[in-house]
Amino acid sequence: MALFKDTGWRLWWLMLLVLVADQVSKQVVIANMQLFDSIELLPFFNFTYVRNHGAAFSFLSDAGGWQRWFFTVIAVVISAVLAVWLARNSRAQLKLNLALSLVLAGAIGNLIDRSIYGYVIDFFHLYYQNWHYPAFNIADSAICIGAALLIWDSFSNNEVKK
Repeated sequence: MALFKDTGWRLWWLMLLVLVADQVSKQVVIANMQLFDSIELLPFFNFTYVRNHGAAFSFLSDAGGWQRWFFTVIAVVISAVLAVWLARNSRAQLKLNLALSLVLAGAIGNLIDRSIYGYVIDFFHLYYQNWHYPAFNIADSAICIGAALLIWDSFSNNEVKK
């Protein structure tokens, strides 16, 4: 029980919340939209159902299928490393633990998609006139927020004041 109270794993509930929100949102999209359907919510934001067979920004999406297993292995290894890192962190390292928890939840969310479907389900679509940001999902958002927190944490003064 000390693992959950005294380490970075005390944020397990946040990981579970992000993971559930990610998977439920993807199931809602699958159940209610056809591939490439788009629903305009704002003049710069749509829900657009797409499938990403690659990594971030559809990197290697047309590589022929081997990338599914490559990205699956990478996600499993990264998830294991992050899980161990969280277990070794003190509960006092809140910003770092929050960052790692978000990245881990996002990695697992996309790993679930890749394992079940062979691709990641994306649906948030930001654009302005002819410029379009690649579609993304809640897991991707968690990874980006976690990465930003990791960068911020790396520049923070982590010394304990006496």
